[in-house]
Amino acid sequence: MPSFYWALGDCLRAPGMTTSPARKLTVSKRTLPRPPDPTPMTMDHSLNSPPSPRSTPPTAKEKNAVQRAVNGLLDMLAPERATTRASRMPVPVERHRTPTGCVLQAATAALSVSWFPDTTTDGSLGELQIAVWRGVLSRRGSAPQPEAAVVMRELVVRPVAQPTDEFVWRGTDGATYDVTTLAAHCTTLLESQMLADDPTGTAQSTTARRRD
Repeated sequence: MPSFYWALGDCLRAPGMTTSPARKLTVSKRTLPRPPDPTPMTMDHSLNSPPSPRSTPPTAKEKNAVQRAVNGLLDMLAPERATTRASRMPVPVERHRTPTGCVLQAATAALSVSWFPDTTTDGSLGELQIAVWRGVLSRRGSAPQPEAAVVMRELVVRPVAQPTDEFVWRGTDGATYDVTTLAAHCTTLLESQMLADDPTGTAQSTTARRRD
């Protein structure tokens, strides 16, 4: 019988009863092995978190790389075309370049992309502002529209450097795009607005076509 039962039995005997000497209860001290220190878990949040402020201004190489990314996006959305006097065939979406970006204009909806390079010295490279519109945007040199277009959705993305010296675009929600996926996302945004404004797809553009 374990020693602690002997000690407990001696304590509970009635007075006058003969008892044997109580055995001393001894408890051996065991040293438990110390668990290993937890290894810190590392996770790459670089593509899902807002870009951290830079401590140094961007270099000329970085600025040139970002401008190439901007030009690549604009070339996908609204390729440059030579000015001609010949009339162009009607298309569902008119694509125009602007001094700061481009405009994609459908009969009932539009999408504008504007690049704003940062001219300060805080290390930022700038941002792309993408807006989805309901209605027709007034362009420079065109007649004013009877009803002003209304912004339905906005998306702001900023360039983020990659190890390959290329840049991707990160939104305020953490979503990251390369040039191809960002162009596809812009097209999807415009098509969704077109469908919402004109489910049958029968609306016709009322703006005069230009030869630029």
